[in-house]
Formats: sequence, C-alpha cells, structure tokens
Amino acid sequence: MANACLSRNNNIERIDLQKMARFNYVAAALLALQLQSGSAFTPAKLNLSPPTTKTALQVQATAFSLDEYLLSKKGPIESALEASVQSRIPQTDKICESMAYSLMAGGKRIRPVLCIAACEMFGGTEEMAMPTAVALEMIHTMSLIHDDLPSMDNDDLRRGKPTNHVIYGEDVAILAGDAMLSTSFEHVARYTKGVSADKVLDVIARMGKSVGAEGLAGGQVMDLECEGKPGTTLDDLKWIHIHKTATLLQVAVASGAVLGGATPEEVEACEKFAMNIGLAFQVADDILDVTASSEDLGKTAGKDEATDKTTYPKLLGLEESKAYARQLIDEAKECLAPFGDRAAPLLAIADFIIDRKN
Repeated sequence: MANACLSRNNNIERIDLQKMARFNYVAAALLALQLQSGSAFTPAKLNLSPPTTKTALQVQATAFSLDEYLLSKKGPIESALEASVQSRIPQTDKICESMAYSLMAGGKRIRPVLCIAACEMFGGTEEMAMPTAVALEMIHTMSLIHDDLPSMDNDDLRRGKPTNHVIYGEDVAILAGDAMLSTSFEHVARYTKGVSADKVLDVIARMGKSVGAEGLAGGQVMDLECEGKPGTTLDDLKWIHIHKTATLLQVAVASGAVLGGATPEEVEACEKFAMNIGLAFQVADDILDVTASSEDLGKTAGKDEATDKTTYPKLLGLEESKAYARQLIDEAKECLAPFGDRAAPLLAIADFIIDRKN
C-alpha cells in the first residue's frame, strides 16, 4: 500500500513537471517554426534519405542548452580526474605524472558526462556517478595512450600536444596506460557511495567486458588486421567500431542508469541509445579525418588514408557517411522517447556527437 501511494505521488509530481516543461518546449517549437517558415544492439541499416522535418525530440534537444549543462559538469569532472592520479609517495611520481599528462590533456569528457546525465535521468546524483565517470575517462585515456604507440597507430600528436610516449618514452607510456586501467576498477569499488554493492559490482563487470576481447581490445586487433586488407566489408567495419568505440560509450550510459536506479528494461533502452550514438561517434570521426585540419582535430589529420584504413567515407562516400551518422542519431533518440524531458541532456549530446568539429 505504501509503495502504491509513493508511486502515485511520484506520478503526480512527474505530471506537474511535465506540464511545466511542455509549455516551454511548445513555445520553443512555435518560435522555431516561425523562424524557419520557410535496433536493439544492431546498428541501423542504411537509409540515406535525409529527414525532411524536425521530430519532437529534435525540437526538445534544441531547446535544452547543452553548453550550459557541459559547463556545469566541467569543473567537478576536472577536479575529480585530477585528484584520481595524485602521487602519494616519491617512488610513484613519474608514473603518476605520465598518467596525469594524458588524463588532464583536455578533451570533450563525453563519457563522464554521459554517465552522469544517465544517472540523473533516473533520479541519481552527480556524486553517485562521479567515481564511475572518472573510471570511464581513465579507460578511454588508456586506450588513447596505447593507440598512439609506435606499434599501433604510431602518432606523435594528441589533443594538440605531443603524445605520451614522445614525452615519457614508450616503456613508461605503456605502464601508465596499464596503471590507468587497473586504477579505474579500484576507483569505482573504493569511492562509489550511496549505491548498493550489487549495482557497483554490475558496473565493474560492464567496464571489464567493455575493454576485453569482446570490447576495446578485440576491436583494436580487428582494426589492425584490416589495415590495407582488400575486401574489408561494411559489416567488418561495424564490428570493429561497435567494439572499439561504441561499447565504452554504451557502458557509460548503462552504468549511469544502473547507478541511478533504472529498471532492467530502462537500462536496455539506454544501451540501445548508446550503441547507436557510439557507432555514429566513429562515423563522425572518420568524416573529420577527411574534412578537418590537424589544427582543428588536435591530432594528425588524414592518418586513416595514409595508413590505408577502412573507413566509412572509404566504403560509403562522404555524403552517404554523413547521412548514415544522422540516421543513427535519429534512431538512437527514439529509444529515449519514454523518458520525456528528463532525457534532454542525452538527446543534446547525441546531436553534438555528429555536429562537432573535432
């Protein structure tokens, strides 16, 4: 009986909030019209016909200020990241310095923000999600350090700065990446507060899978094997980037949902959303490698073509790749329709992923 009352009160509060938000979004939609008067975990099949009208979800994302939201998260995220790699004894100064060099080199912090936004969507707090948000950025940074190594992509520029191995040597860079990966799991286990142990364990298991043979590492190996390989197909390319890129973004959103108290069905909806935006993220990266300068990217432009990598522009062409990225984002956003206004940050991030310039 108490649960029923609590549910009824929550529903009443949600309805009131939705009424207030609906007025704002309707007004925004009317203004937009005046100014314009004129899959589950399987990525979407190609449909290269561009949408002719804005959906309600697109209008909603437009009304939400992503810049303000990102700015509100930037300070806490940066502070938490910096605190996570402090050396506590003289013997660890060098490796911690190497870890911090790459972790604090800037970047969009998409994975931490996705995790926090998903947690907040289900009633959780920034504090609940922050240890996982930090851990996800550690894993991502580890992958960048290792990607840049001479034995991998052999790059000397990342985020506009010399890569880790250029500054600290290949040996220390490898070890800094290793330390960052192991520290990520410790960070979630040690610092997550106000969340049940079973949910923390769920998050740790998801993180572990995302970086293993069926995640980032497996995707990277397949990517290396397909360099210069004739006959690489679109399905091969999807497999690479689902595992190399999309899986960690999926874990960011799903983990935030778990920490925030989402039901299994709600977590699944978040996973579907994140898988599509993760693949769109890589399509956008491939496009930028062709269209942007090294100065804009903060890394070497044109590297994919120089190493004969299979990319979406190579297989589909530039314009078709842009259309495919938009299709993935539109279908991803439909997965969050049941969550209404609460999904505004995630919807806006989805658009940002393919509209970004670096």
